[in-house]
Amino acid sequence: MEWLDLSPEEWNAVRLSIKVATWAMVASLPPGLLIALLLARGKFWGKSIVNGIVHLPLILPPVVTGYLLLLTFGRRGPAGAFLAEHFGIVFSFRWTGAALACAIMGFPLMVRAIRLSIEAVDRRLEAAAGTLGANPIWVFLTITLPLTLPGVIAGMILSFAKAMGEFGATITFVSNIPGETQTLPSAIYTFTQVPGGDAGALRLTLVSIVISMAALIASEALSRRLGRRMDLE
Repeated sequence: MEWLDLSPEEWNAVRLSIKVATWAMVASLPPGLLIALLLARGKFWGKSIVNGIVHLPLILPPVVTGYLLLLTFGRRGPAGAFLAEHFGIVFSFRWTGAALACAIMGFPLMVRAIRLSIEAVDRRLEAAAGTLGANPIWVFLTITLPLTLPGVIAGMILSFAKAMGEFGATITFVSNIPGETQTLPSAIYTFTQVPGGDAGALRLTLVSIVISMAALIASEALSRRLGRRMDLE
């Protein structure tokens, strides 16, 4: 098919987008689980503040989020300078920075999906396991986590999809460097800015739709399979 006849530069953008989205999703999962559990079950002062901070990227303009990341994790930023000097880790104008920006932008969606799933778990099941001598960590691993897997999967897919479509924060933080930080949205934007670039923009748009739909279908199939397995158990 002609729309799949991508140039090497376009394939680079596709591969980089998948790479960035995957790393953003994977890196977000451990803290996402922890924060979701804390917000769902925790009782502490400042819970509303923590919840507000977690969801702040959904409210702020993406360009603002990207600029804050540049101030914090740029080479002259406090965190960026420390990481570069002591660990050789650089985020600004690197694909790792794109992954960081996408992870932060998709983090609220992941946390919300997992939190709602945790809140739907019957507390009596956890209490019963506790009365049998199981410690809280074991209860979470054997009771809570398996029952929340559909929500965890939904949160991961939402994070992945958000990363695939993220533009404002990414281009502000890491720019639009072909082969290094140019993801699908950035490449599409570049095509729309040059004469005769409509065909390239359309090709990458179709590729983006296919990848997103494939992720959603896979998520739905996996959630159904997990649901049937839990029903049998």
